[in-house]
Amino acid sequence: MKLRDIYQSDIDREINGVIKVAQDDESSIQQELQEYIITKELRRHFNSFLANYEKSLAVPTDRIGVWISGFFGSGKSHFLKILSYLLSNPTVAGKKAVDYFADKFDDPMMFAQLERCASIPTDTILFNIDSKSPINKDKTAILRVFAKVFYEYRGFYGDDLKVARLEQFVEKAGKTEEFRSRFQEINGDSWENARDAFAFFEDDIVEVLMDTLAMSETAARNWFNGTETADISIEQLVREIKEYIDSRGKHFRLLFMIDEVGQYIGSDGSLMLNLQTIVEEIGAKCEGRVWVMVTSQEAIDSITKISGDDFSKIQGRFNTRLSLSSSSVDEVIKKRILAKTDLAKKLLSMQYGKNAAVLKNLYTFTDAVLDLKGYAGEYDFIETYPFVPYQFRLMQNVLAQIRKHGNSGKHLSGGERSMLSGFQEAAQAIEERDENALVPFCLFYNTVHTFLESTIRRVIDRCQNAADSYEGLEQYDVSVLKLLYLIRYVDDIKANVDNITTLMVDDIRADKINMRRRIQESLDRLVSQNYVTRNGDTYTFLTDDEQDIERDIRNTPVDSAAIVQSIAQTVFGDLYISKKFKFGKYDFPYDQIVDETVFGQLTGAIHLRMVTVASDLYLAGEQALLMRSSVDNEAIFLLDDKSPYFEDMEQAAKIRKFVKSRNVTQLPEVIQRIIRGKQQQATACEKNAREHIAASILEAKVYVAGEVGRFKTTSVKEKIDEALGELVESVYSKLGYVQRCFDSDEELLQILDASSQQTAIGRAMDVDNPDAVEELERYLALQDTKMLPTSMEDVQRRFSAIPYGWREIDIAAAVCALISTQKVTLQYSGNAIQPTDRHIPDYLRRKTEIKKSILTRRIAISDSLVKKSREFLKEYFNTMDVPTDEDSLIAFVRSRFSSQRDELQKLLTEQYGGKAYPDRAVVENGIQLCGELLSQKKDNTALLEKMTALEDEFLDFAEDLSDVQSFFRHQKPVFDEALEIVDSLTPETEYLQAEGQALNNLRTIRQILEMKKPYKRVSELPGLIQSLRNCYDQLLALKRQDVCAEVQAAMGEIHQAANPDQTDIVNKADAAFSVKRQAALDASTLTQLDAMMIQIANLRQQYLKALVVVETPDTDTVTVSRNSLCGTAKLENEADIQRYVAEIQKKLLEKLHGHDVLHVI
Repeated sequence: MKLRDIYQSDIDREINGVIKVAQDDESSIQQELQEYIITKELRRHFNSFLANYEKSLAVPTDRIGVWISGFFGSGKSHFLKILSYLLSNPTVAGKKAVDYFADKFDDPMMFAQLERCASIPTDTILFNIDSKSPINKDKTAILRVFAKVFYEYRGFYGDDLKVARLEQFVEKAGKTEEFRSRFQEINGDSWENARDAFAFFEDDIVEVLMDTLAMSETAARNWFNGTETADISIEQLVREIKEYIDSRGKHFRLLFMIDEVGQYIGSDGSLMLNLQTIVEEIGAKCEGRVWVMVTSQEAIDSITKISGDDFSKIQGRFNTRLSLSSSSVDEVIKKRILAKTDLAKKLLSMQYGKNAAVLKNLYTFTDAVLDLKGYAGEYDFIETYPFVPYQFRLMQNVLAQIRKHGNSGKHLSGGERSMLSGFQEAAQAIEERDENALVPFCLFYNTVHTFLESTIRRVIDRCQNAADSYEGLEQYDVSVLKLLYLIRYVDDIKANVDNITTLMVDDIRADKINMRRRIQESLDRLVSQNYVTRNGDTYTFLTDDEQDIERDIRNTPVDSAAIVQSIAQTVFGDLYISKKFKFGKYDFPYDQIVDETVFGQLTGAIHLRMVTVASDLYLAGEQALLMRSSVDNEAIFLLDDKSPYFEDMEQAAKIRKFVKSRNVTQLPEVIQRIIRGKQQQATACEKNAREHIAASILEAKVYVAGEVGRFKTTSVKEKIDEALGELVESVYSKLGYVQRCFDSDEELLQILDASSQQTAIGRAMDVDNPDAVEELERYLALQDTKMLPTSMEDVQRRFSAIPYGWREIDIAAAVCALISTQKVTLQYSGNAIQPTDRHIPDYLRRKTEIKKSILTRRIAISDSLVKKSREFLKEYFNTMDVPTDEDSLIAFVRSRFSSQRDELQKLLTEQYGGKAYPDRAVVENGIQLCGELLSQKKDNTALLEKMTALEDEFLDFAEDLSDVQSFFRHQKPVFDEALEIVDSLTPETEYLQAEGQALNNLRTIRQILEMKKPYKRVSELPGLIQSLRNCYDQLLALKRQDVCAEVQAAMGEIHQAANPDQTDIVNKADAAFSVKRQAALDASTLTQLDAMMIQIANLRQQYLKALVVVETPDTDTVTVSRNSLCGTAKLENEADIQRYVAEIQKKLLEKLHGHDVLHVI
C-alpha cells in the first residue's frame, strides 16, 4: 500500500498550516473552524477561559486579561484567533462560527457556556502587535498601538492620531458623509485614499473644514499646523473606548486580541509598565466589558521577572493564564494529518508485530539531553507512522532555534511555517513509498528552506550543484548536510555519527551498520569540501562566512612540537599531575616526556615517556622500544591511534593561532561571532582531546624496563602508577635492602641511645636493615682502601641513586647503626663526634652540613692505653664508675674535663673577679691544663695519650685545688670581712696613733691578707678584727660626745645673744643644730665627726651675725669673730696678760678703723 492511501484525509489537500491573525478570507476561516482540533489540553483551557469570561457577563470585574503562553508553533495564535471567531460569532459560509463547534466539545455544558458567551454582542480587534507597532518603539509604543487599532476598528486613520482625532470629531458632529463628499469634490480623490498624505492637501482640507464645520480659515489653518492632537494619554484613550462601548449598548463587549506581546515586550520594563497601566485603566473604567487577550512565548511570571521592577498589578489583571504545551501540537498533527484508515491500521499493526524489535534498535540516541524516544508500542506506531515520536519534540526545538538564530527571522517569527505544515510536507515527500518507509529527519529541511537566509540556502544549493555535477559529492551528502543544518543549534542532541545515522533512518529494513559506514564516508567528503567541520566526534554545518574562516584555519600552519607540548600539558598537567611517584614511603622523581619533548625539568633517574603518532618511535617496532625502555630506565606508553587526540589538539592549536593573528575587534560583528564560536570549538577540541588521550593511554601498549607491561585497570592514574611501580622495582633492585623505614630524627637518636645501653650491659646490638648496613659498610671499606675521604654527601648521593633509591633518612639510619656499633667514626668540621651528640641527625641529613661530615672506618685504641686512662680517671675524679668501651670512655673524658674547665672558668669569673683572693694562679693553671687536654679531642687516641702525659700535673693541680675549694666554701666570709675593715680604717690610721694595740692588730691583719697561702692563719682574723673594731668604736664614741657638746654650746650662745624679738632666727638655728647633732649620732667614722666640728663653727658664726641689730640705718657696722681675736696662749704673769690684751686691742682698733660700730661675735 502506498503511503498516500493510509490517511483518512487527503494528505495533499490544502491545509493552512500556519494561522495568521490577518488572514480573514471566508474560505480560510471556514477551514480553520472545520478542522480545529480540541485536544485534552485545549479542553481545559476552554473551560478555564469560559468560566472566567462568563462571570464577567453578570458581575463587573477588573480582571479582564487573558495571557496565552506557549512555545513557537504550539498553536497559541490559532487558539487566540478561534476565540475571536467564537466570541464575535460571525456567519461563515452560511453558518454561525459557534455552530462549527457543536460536535467538537465532549461536554454539552461547556458548549452551552460557549453559546451564552457568543450570544452577547461582541466585537473583536485581532492583530499582531509587531505589524501594528510604530517605527519609533518608545515607552508609549503599546499605547499608540492600542489607539491605532481602536481608531482603525472605528474606521478612522489610526496611523496618524491627528487625522483620527479629526475624523472622530467629524463623526461626533454627524458630518462624516458630508466631510468626505466635500473633500472628494475639492480634491478629486476619496478621503480614504488621500488621508495618508493629508499633509500635502492643506488648502483642500482647510476649505472642507470651513464648509462642513463652519470653521474660520484662521481656525482651520491653526488646527492643520498645530500639534495639540498628535498625542493621546492612556486615560483619554480608555475614556474614548468607554464612550464607544456605552454607545453600543449596555451588553456590548469589545475584545482586544493581541498576538506575540511577550516577544514584543522582551526585557523592556517600560513597555511592560505601559501595558500594565493600559490594562489596569481598562479594567477599572470598563468593568469587564472590554477584555485584553494576548499571546506570548513566555509565561507572564517569566516576562515580569525579565522586565524587572514590581509588576504584581498586571499579574492580577491577567487572571486567566493559559499555557499550551507540545502535547497539544502532537495531538493536532496526529488527528488532522496522520489519522489512518481502518485498513491502514490493520496493515500497520501487522507491520509493528513483525518488526517491533527492529524498530526498537533503530531509534537509540547517544548523549541525548532530550528524552528522544522511538515507538512506545503498537498504538504509538499506528498513530505516528510514518513519523517517529522523537521527531515531534525535536522538530519543535529545531523551529524555535532557527527562529532564534535569524535566518530571515521575521518569516518564521510571524508564523510562516509551523509544525503542522512541516509534518504534512514531509509526509507528502514519501507518499509514493510503501509501508516500510520512514521519514528521515532531513526531510523537514524543505519546510524551512525558502525562509532561510540566503547565506544558508547558498551553502545547501552549492552542495546540491556539486552533487549534481559529481564534483566530489553525492546526493546522499546533501541530505546529510540538510540534517546537520536542522540540528545545528539544538544542544539537546550531539551531531555524532551514531545520532546522525539514527536521524537519517528512512526504512524499517535499514541496516544501521552499513548506514553508519555510508554516513561516515559522507561526513568525510563534506569535511574535505569544507561544508562541515568536525569537533571531536561531532560535526557542524558551516555557513559561507564560517567556511571562509574554516578554510583559513585549516591552512594555518602549526608546529607539531607545539601540539606535542599541548599533549604533554594534558597528560602531565591534568591526567597525571604527580611530579613524584609514591612507592610505599618513597617518593621517586621521574622525567615526564612526550615523544622527545620533556615536560618540566629533568630531575629523575627514571622516565615516563608517552609516544604519539607524530613520533618516529611510533613505528620503531617492539624490540626497539623494549631495548630503549631497558637502557634508559623508562616506562614507554605507545598511545593507541584509534582516538583522534592528535587531530583534536591540532585543530585547537590552529584555531588559537588563527584568532591570535587577527585583530578580531575590528572585524564585522558577524565574523566576530563566528570567531567566538571557533574559540569555543577550540576549547571543546581540547576537552575532547583530553578524553581521547585518556582513552589512548588506557588502550596503550606499555614497555617497562625491557619488559612488556600488562595492566588491567580502568583509570589512567592506576595504569601509570602500576607501570611506574614495575619500573621502580626493576631499576632500584636493592631498594628491598631497607625493610624498616624511619620517619624522624628522634628515631635516629634512639639507634644511638640503644647502642650505649647495649654496651653498658655488655651485649651486642641488633640493627635494623642489616643488608643495607652491610652494603654501606662495604662501601666505606672500599673507600678506605682507596684512601679516599668519604663525606655524608657522597654517601647520600650514592645510596639514593640507582640501584638503591634509599631515602636520605634511611641512609642516615644505616650510618647511625655503624656509629653505634663503633665501626665508623663521624667527624664534623675536623672534630670527632661522639654517639651521644644530639646533633648527629643534623650532621647526617642537613644539606648544609653533610659536606662537612666525614665518615671513616674506626681504628681501635690499645687496651693498655684504655687501662692506664681508666686508672688515672678513677684517682683524679675519685670514682669507680669509669666506662670500659672506647666511645663511652672518650665521651666521659670530654664531658668531665669540659665540665671541670667550665667550673674553673666560672670560679675565676664569678668568685675572684677583681678581689685579691689567694691561689688565683692555681685556678688559671687548671683551666690551661683542661684546655691543653681537650685540644686533642678530635682524635680519640691522641686525647687519651695527652691525658696520661699530663697525669702528674693534673694530680698536683687536684691537691692545690682542694685548698682553694675549701677556702671558698669555709674561709671566704672571714677573709672578706678582713678586707673590708682594712679598706675602711686605712684612711683613718692617724686617729689610731695613740692606740698601739690597735695599730698592731691592723698591721697583722694586713700581713695575713697578703700571704700567698693564708689558709692556716685565716682562723686568727676574727679575734684581730674584733679587738680592732672595739678600739675604734671607743674613739668614735668620745669624738661623738665632743661634737654634741659643741652643738650644745653654740646653741646656748645664740640664745644668750638674741633679743626677745629675734625668736625666728633662734628657731632656725635650733633646727639647723639639731640636724647636726643627729648627723653626729649617725656618723660611722672619725673623719666625718671632725668635719662636723668645722661645720658647727661656721653655723655659729652665721647665726650670730644674723642677730646683730642695726639701730640707725645710716650707721656703718662691721663684725669680728671672737675666735679670731683670742688665740691659744700660755700666760704666766701680768706682763704676759698685758701683752695678750694689747694684741687684742690692736686687732679691735684695726677692725673698727673706717667704721662707725664694731660687733664682736
